[in-house]
Amino acid sequence: MADTPSRAGSPAALDTDLIVIGGGPAGCSAARMAASVGMHSTLIEPDSLCRNLYRIPALNNVLGGYSSGPELADSIATELKSTELCRLEIGRRATELRADDDQVTVTLDTGARLTAPYAIVATGVGPLQPRDAPWIAAPSDLPLPPLWKADAYDAEGRTLLVLGGDRPIGTFLRAHPSTPTCLVVVYPESDDYKVEEIRDDPRVTLRPVEHVTLHLADDAATAEIVDRSGKRLTVAADAAFLSIGNAPTAPSGDIVRGTDGYSPPAAQHPRVIVAGDLRSARFQRIMTALGSGSEAALHAYYAAKELLDSDR
Repeated sequence: MADTPSRAGSPAALDTDLIVIGGGPAGCSAARMAASVGMHSTLIEPDSLCRNLYRIPALNNVLGGYSSGPELADSIATELKSTELCRLEIGRRATELRADDDQVTVTLDTGARLTAPYAIVATGVGPLQPRDAPWIAAPSDLPLPPLWKADAYDAEGRTLLVLGGDRPIGTFLRAHPSTPTCLVVVYPESDDYKVEEIRDDPRVTLRPVEHVTLHLADDAATAEIVDRSGKRLTVAADAAFLSIGNAPTAPSGDIVRGTDGYSPPAAQHPRVIVAGDLRSARFQRIMTALGSGSEAALHAYYAAKELLDSDR
């Protein structure tokens, strides 16, 4: 940082070889891979390492025998904390990233600045709310909890209205395989491919819609639905939860965003590398995040060695 002596031997008196913004699976994987090829890194994370993994009670698509998010998160965090070439800035937020021909500069929420030849941005995504979905009409100040925050007590013997067909529904069902509940899932056409994994669960009722108007009371939720054929109907439930997806979260500055808000890797400054969920909505999986983080670190390593092809 600005008031920290430069690392000995660092080119151009920069603070480190690599800055990693984000401490999820992609960011942690990037820092670990960087260390394996001898690169010093500083990882910036405002919360805790792999914080979102602790909210995933059941896993079924991760190598290594991990069956829960907390189990995997503990393993990743323990390994990264013992990685000597990685400096952790936990509890700090990157507020701005600037890139020029020779370096990147990251400003922290303390006002301090950190410099390096390359930065990996792996800040991931945050949950959307009803106001962010044009197919949902609801009070503008209405915050609804995402389904992954529900537990067996919330669901047992109850009917839950789930807005959106995003994949955390499958995670919820696998985490509570014997919980007697009914999930009424209303979802737009863009979620059609996402609901295939839950279609055969008898606890799920799927309702493809064009539009939903949501009404909430203290102990009930009601949705006025317009389905794909234009037919109108009303669905009543005990509570409502969200599964409408996420929006990219990245620091301001020299991060190129597409029309969908995501940051495509090929569009970025040569010294800025994006990894994990920030790249695209289509590849938001733990395994793809781990792989993309490792690839991003190797990209920085080969770029520093001037071994990259001209095409990114």
